[in-house]
Amino acid sequence: MSKPSFSHLLHLLTPSLAPSFPHIAPDCVLAAALFRLAHAAIARRFGIAPLEACRAFFAVCKAVVDNLGHLFELRTGSERVVVGFGLSSLPNCFGVLGLARFRIDDSLLGQNGCLMVQALVDSEGRFLDVSAGWPSTMNPETILRESKIYHEVEEYKELLNGPCYNLHDGNLIPQYILGESCFPLLPWLLTPYNSANEEDSFGSAERAFNCAHGNAMELVGNAFGGLRARWQLLATSRKWNLECIEHLPFVVVAGCLLHNFVVKCNEKMSDEGVGKGCLEKEEGFPAFDGVGDENAVRVRDALAMHLSRMSSRK
Repeated sequence: MSKPSFSHLLHLLTPSLAPSFPHIAPDCVLAAALFRLAHAAIARRFGIAPLEACRAFFAVCKAVVDNLGHLFELRTGSERVVVGFGLSSLPNCFGVLGLARFRIDDSLLGQNGCLMVQALVDSEGRFLDVSAGWPSTMNPETILRESKIYHEVEEYKELLNGPCYNLHDGNLIPQYILGESCFPLLPWLLTPYNSANEEDSFGSAERAFNCAHGNAMELVGNAFGGLRARWQLLATSRKWNLECIEHLPFVVVAGCLLHNFVVKCNEKMSDEGVGKGCLEKEEGFPAFDGVGDENAVRVRDALAMHLSRMSSRK
């Protein structure tokens, strides 16, 4: 993080940090916490004892969540998000939904146990919505249906309730997000066409949709890759011990907000960080085994035809 970005972050968080650490300068508190998040280690260079450094770390995470929550712009940046995806010929798209695993040392969840994080990402690689802390014993469909974003769309009708987009052929496309194949196909959640042999069974429209969908899904992988590369405490290779598991969802959310903060500040990832992120590929999830919603099938087919026509003009 550059000095100007650090100074800006310090300005935003100092009112929340200063009362808890009257004898430690806020810049030392913040620097020690960011060092731990970035390097998965406690540094002594800031003149803070290890115990105080741990307390400072969680205080900074809390301050980030309390003060930077507006950087999840699902409700406030919808116009920017739609325009961004429109540049990729995805009209009325409000983001890309995916999952990531964070390993934990908990025998109750098995040898490869982990906590799952569901995240919605925009075309710039910013997190729009994050739901963290789901045990790996839950399948993706259950996680989706238990998450806040699902209830705000399905029950409260607070999200994705805007006007439809009128395609040139007269078909109407409602507001939607793209989701991994592990999720069910819904009118507002469009997943890829599934087939054992795509080349033999798919026409140009299905292939065009799956190509655009696959490119969009890379945004989620890149966002999590950037998160893990910049904040090594959240690296794929790291396994959280049992005593710290309850704090992991909180730290992940703070890390996602800080990720958005540095992206908004136009901070570039170092070559070393990019290399680390590329090495940590997320393992895929099994495809959803169920019947797709009929309205969703019609929406996806209409969008697939639109994408096919767009690709043929290039």
